Amino acid sequence: MHIRTATMADLAAITAVEAACFPAAEAATEADFRARLAVYPNHFWLLEDENGAIVSFVDGLVTDEPTLRDEMYSDASFHDEHGAWQMIFGVNTLPSHRRQGLAEQVLRQVIADAKAQGRKGCVLTCKDKLIHYYGKLGFVNEGVSESVHGGVVWYDMRLTF
Repeated sequence: MHIRTATMADLAAITAVEAACFPAAEAATEADFRARLAVYPNHFWLLEDENGAIVSFVDGLVTDEPTLRDEMYSDASFHDEHGAWQMIFGVNTLPSHRRQGLAEQVLRQVIADAKAQGRKGCVLTCKDKLIHYYGKLGFVNEGVSESVHGGVVWYDMRLTF
């Protein structure tokens, strides 16, 4: 397995993995990913299998804003390469590759890179069933998020370095 950053050539594969991982109301579209890749491809961490297929990825922009807002998902202009916080929009692993530690491997790379880039930390939102999972990586639950993304309840999670 190999982790690398993305290019526009990865657009179709990224979109397909996202569609396999999230319900349509929550999944980013190809247009969303195209806009993100045009602005911050180096904030996509792709895990490839031995055949070069993307089986897991994490993406998100960087900002000085301390809270992940729904508007950030669809507006790449919120990205500030020198921002304090690495936002994490999605943690994706193909269903056929889950429970192998792949998402954790990618998240640990995201965390290491954010630290090396001098960020204050990482921020994400998750459903209640994943609070414990992210807690194992050092994220702290800050309570119910203001997010209404996909029409579900999210929790704000923060890892401060």
